[in-house]
Amino acid sequence: MKRYKIALIKGDGIGPEIIDEAVKVLDSVASCFDFYFEYVEALMGGCAYDITGDPLPQETINISLSSDAVLFGAIGGTKWDNLPREKRPESGLLRFRKELGVYANLRPAVVYDELINASSLKPEVVKGVDLMVVRELIGGIYFGEPKGRDENRGWNTMVYTRAEIVRIAHQAFKIAMTRSKRVCSIDKANVLDVSQLWRDVVTEVATEYPEVELSHMYVDNAAMQLIRDPRQFDVMLTGNIFGDILSDEASMLSGSIGLLPSASVGAKIGVYEPIHGSAPDIAGQGIANPIATISSASMMLRYALGENAAADKIDAAVKRALKEGYRTKDLAQFDAKEVCSTSEMGSIIANYAAK
Repeated sequence: MKRYKIALIKGDGIGPEIIDEAVKVLDSVASCFDFYFEYVEALMGGCAYDITGDPLPQETINISLSSDAVLFGAIGGTKWDNLPREKRPESGLLRFRKELGVYANLRPAVVYDELINASSLKPEVVKGVDLMVVRELIGGIYFGEPKGRDENRGWNTMVYTRAEIVRIAHQAFKIAMTRSKRVCSIDKANVLDVSQLWRDVVTEVATEYPEVELSHMYVDNAAMQLIRDPRQFDVMLTGNIFGDILSDEASMLSGSIGLLPSASVGAKIGVYEPIHGSAPDIAGQGIANPIATISSASMMLRYALGENAAADKIDAAVKRALKEGYRTKDLAQFDAKEVCSTSEMGSIIANYAAK
């Protein structure tokens, strides 16, 4: 049997609860195929700071880089808000992404028919939405130099190199080839020189994918179009700060942040995580929605391990659970047949995935 080594970073708040359910589903679907998982736990976030004084211990980096993939829960909470910036959980996460070289953040936004009324937009606007935001993750203004502040000014620098743009563009076009073969590149080329470089390089890369239709859109228009007509998008390619904002906007098309997964991939390793935060206010209550994390595990199977059939089984199990009316508390008002705890929802999906 094939063995896959998975680094588990449960993190803070609801992180341990939702990761446990994803593991349950992974083990269930693995029983149907010729592979199994070896899990190694590692610390990151506030819990890591409490134990080691560092939100990202070197051991966590080592464990992650020696694994086939990383399954990550969530980090942070008000408990650590008053720490120096470099000691906060979020600083550990930024450093983690940089150390692992995960330069591409993949954020799908899918609207399930069974939950179409959960969206704040009209059903006729969101029905059938299935898009992917491909966000450059370790460059741009969050990492650019120089940066700093004094009493009267603060400054950050947006920088992209040709090589950084080329590699994220290839990622977007390759994903588009497995979907509807359309890429919309989002920038602000009418104002920013760095965006003009982005547009020029993406256009060059597009010549290597003649089957893919490339369009360009300014970020302010893209933000509007995501609400006006989200079905026009297949793959949205953009830089770090624009992608940060647009992917969160896209996530709300589904009506619940608890449904949507993500992947952060690079040349060496991939990190798979729900898009939501650690929700410390509901931690330990058994009401967190594990679906985003379970779907992140499905993305891990598909993009890191090449186990597409197993990923398909998990995706089908999630859809079946929703179709049959199982809901966690956050979705209880939307045609719920039964309101489930975090663990119960994980068990239902695991049972369906094993069939």
